Amino acid sequence: MSAEDKIQDSSAPLIEHLAELRTRLIRSVMAFVVGMVAMFTIAEPILEFISQPLAEVLRARGEDARLIFTAPQEKFFVLIRISIVMGFAVSFPVIAHQLWRFVAPGLYKSEQGAILPFLIASPVLFLIGASFAHYIVTPLAMNFFIGFSDAIPALANLIAGDGTFQNPDAAADTGIQTVFLGSIRESLDLALKFIFAFGLCFQLPVLLTLLGKAGLVTAAGLGAVRKWAVVGILTLAALVTPPDVVTQLILFTAVYGLYEISILLVRLVERSRIRRMRAEGILDEDEEL
Repeated sequence: MSAEDKIQDSSAPLIEHLAELRTRLIRSVMAFVVGMVAMFTIAEPILEFISQPLAEVLRARGEDARLIFTAPQEKFFVLIRISIVMGFAVSFPVIAHQLWRFVAPGLYKSEQGAILPFLIASPVLFLIGASFAHYIVTPLAMNFFIGFSDAIPALANLIAGDGTFQNPDAAADTGIQTVFLGSIRESLDLALKFIFAFGLCFQLPVLLTLLGKAGLVTAAGLGAVRKWAVVGILTLAALVTPPDVVTQLILFTAVYGLYEISILLVRLVERSRIRRMRAEGILDEDEEL
């Protein structure tokens, strides 16, 4: 081990580590509280932005783009929830920095250089996954769910009638007409579920590449369990998304693509490790790990 690759911090009493941990936690909590209060002031525009895919689907159907709340306190708590989620998002850089400042002194410089890029890549990938969910998945899911209310009556008319299509609105005077009145709370919950599901699933390359750097997984091993990975991804898609095939297939396609990308990244990590070990004389030129 070179002189440069030493732990930066000398041994310190436990009480000092606890005191530093308390300081880091206090700063993180303060950053979160400030972010939450700041986001509450613009929670209404954020709610409009999150609800935009649903609004576009309703406008395309010729309906009013509006959401209702059925309890006096419902919208207030929806805005509180938005401020909590967005407050954590905007304060995450400060929280991550405080966590890094606490952990980094106990790491070797080589370990710091290996972990730091992943701390940067993780929020970027989460943002990409969240954007994918908001702009692609949520409009498709909303259109599927709301349009489902028209598909069943139309199919019933074809089966029970003379085989000609009848607009369900045209028969409103002969039966019960169902109309979508979106709840602000439930619509937000569904949109946030998509955002978090895809944002977390897009962390797969970061997770597997870190495991590859630690030597816990290999590219050959990941390739060998590919069929089990397919089953696991399908199960994950069924658990974290609403029960519609379209959304589940989209999530499966995206996560499986990330799995294949992860195999390539782990293979690059292995090649880099082999080159380094050969340069240090640990491996011969024709020797593999």
